[in-house]
Amino acid sequence: MAELDLRTDVVDLAAAVCDVPSVSGEERALADLVEAALRREPHLEVLRDQDAVLARTRLGRPTRVVVAGHLDTVPVAGNLPTWRTGEGADEVLWGRGTVDMKSGVAVMLSLAAELDAPRHDVTWVFYDHEEVDAALNGLGRIARNRPEWLEADFAVLAEPSDGTVEGGCNGTLRAEVRTTGRAAHSGRGWLGVNAIHGAAEVLARLAAYEPATREVDGLAYREGLNAVRIEGGIANNVIPDSCTVTVNYRFAPSLSLAQAEAHVREVFAGFDVVVTDGAAGARPGLDHPAAAQFVAAALAETGREPAPKYGWTDVARFAELGIPAVNFGPGDPSLAHHDEERCPSRQIRESRETLRAWLAP
Repeated sequence: MAELDLRTDVVDLAAAVCDVPSVSGEERALADLVEAALRREPHLEVLRDQDAVLARTRLGRPTRVVVAGHLDTVPVAGNLPTWRTGEGADEVLWGRGTVDMKSGVAVMLSLAAELDAPRHDVTWVFYDHEEVDAALNGLGRIARNRPEWLEADFAVLAEPSDGTVEGGCNGTLRAEVRTTGRAAHSGRGWLGVNAIHGAAEVLARLAAYEPATREVDGLAYREGLNAVRIEGGIANNVIPDSCTVTVNYRFAPSLSLAQAEAHVREVFAGFDVVVTDGAAGARPGLDHPAAAQFVAAALAETGREPAPKYGWTDVARFAELGIPAVNFGPGDPSLAHHDEERCPSRQIRESRETLRAWLAP
C-alpha cells in the first residue's frame, strides 16, 4: 500500500488499516503509513517514538484530551485480508484487527484529519506492543520516557467496548504456583514423589474458588481467578519432580497490586507462589468533569449507560499519570482475538459520530 487515505469512508479506512499486518513486534510498516498520513495534515504536530506515533493540535484550548489506540494485533489466523458480508445496515467487516482494535484506530485517524479546530486540544496516540508483555507496551514506554507527551485532562482509549463507555478496568496478576516432588523411573513409581499429582490440590482450590463482585464508584466489577497453563514432566517414563500451574487473577480496581498479590498468596497458602507479571486496575473516575462531559455526549448519541471494563486495559496507565480515562470503541470485546473476529460497519460509523459530537466545535 502506497499510503492511507484518511478522508475516505471510515469503514474503508478500517479495512485498509487491518490489511496491513502488524502482529506485535511487526508494527513498523503500519506505523510508517500512519506517520506519513498524519504528517500531511498541516494542523497536526507529529512525533514518533520507535513504532509509536503521536499527533497533536496546539490551539491553546483550556483543556487537552488524549485519544489513544494500539496498532498491533495478535497473530493472524487465516483471517486477512479483510472481507465483508451483508449490505447497508447489516454490513459486517471481518478479519484480524477489526475488533481489537484497528476499527478504533481508523476512527481516530479519520477524526484526526477532519478536525482541524476541535473544541479541546487533542493528542492522538497510536502505539505499539500492546498485545504482549506489559514491559514492552509502547504507551508505557512513552509514559516512562516522554510523560510530557501524554499530559492531558482526560483520556479516551479506543479499545473495543461495543460502542459503550466502559469506565476504569480490572487489574491483572499472573503467578506461578509450584509443586515439587522426587524423580524416579515410572516403572518404580513408588520410589518417587509425583509433583503433578501434588498440583491436584492447587486445581481443587481453583475449582472451589468463588470470585467476588465489587462495587467501585457505582460500577460492579466481576473478578476471576483461573488456571491458564500447567507444565510438568520431562519424559514419558519419568515421575516428574516439578510442576507449575500458572494462574491469572483479574481483580477489581479498588484493590492495589500488593493487595491482589496478598490475596493470591492466601488462596494458595502452603504452596510456593511466584508472581511473574501484574498491573493495577483503574477506578472509573466518571465523576471528573471532563469524563462526565464525554459520558453525556456518548449517552446522547448511543443511549447506553456506562459499564465496567472487566479486562485490563491501558486506561490504568493513564490513571497512574493522574489522568481519568475511559474505554470507548467499536467492536464486541468477546470477539477480540477470535478467529472469526468481525465488527458491524454501522458501529464503526456510530463510534466515529460519538467522538465527533464530543470533539467538534
